[in-house]
Amino acid sequence: MRFVRQVLAIVRKDLAMELRTKENLSAMIVFALIVLVIFNFAFELQAVDIRVVGPGVLWVAFTFSGILGLGRSFAAEKDKGSLEGMLLSPVDRGAIFLGKTISNFIFITTMQAVTLPLFAILNNIALPWFPLIPYIVLGTIGFAAVGTVLSAIAASTKMREVMLPILLFPVSIPLLMAAVKLTSGALQSLDFSQLAWWLNILLLYDVVFVVVAFWVFEYVVEE
Repeated sequence: MRFVRQVLAIVRKDLAMELRTKENLSAMIVFALIVLVIFNFAFELQAVDIRVVGPGVLWVAFTFSGILGLGRSFAAEKDKGSLEGMLLSPVDRGAIFLGKTISNFIFITTMQAVTLPLFAILNNIALPWFPLIPYIVLGTIGFAAVGTVLSAIAASTKMREVMLPILLFPVSIPLLMAAVKLTSGALQSLDFSQLAWWLNILLLYDVVFVVVAFWVFEYVVEE
């Protein structure tokens, strides 16, 4: 219970800071909306099937907007000097990782909750909320976990804004491939048997990388 209280305390702190400033979340949402609008104008000039290309557009918006929030996850703590205080406090390093991951997951899913309806409106399609939402949530879990630990690494470098995408995208390739395939299958109403392989990859990625990130986080945040 002490571990859980530490995790929840970190989540509450991050949410309170974001509700006070609204900097990260507003930037993420605006960036995602800009991506959708730009692609929408581009697709109006071409005879494209949005159910085929739409999943790629969605995950471009999700990942690039998510990086804005992930990049500030530890950079803001380090700039204010609160990261050192957090590490010196009697808080389990795993609790810090889980708390930050949950906070990043909440911010990214909030951005996605705004982005998905706009995507449906701009492209005039009815989204199959099930199984689309579970696929997106599973993809976001892995993306938030890996992005959190890599954000801690990038925050210690001089070029952290550039370093995070360089570190995150190569590691996220299996997750993004599986997430795009599953999202495409949901939009095209494909049979589940055609998507089972990609779902297994996504689940395996989430389990392996969440566990690995949890284990290595303690060594990542040590100077």
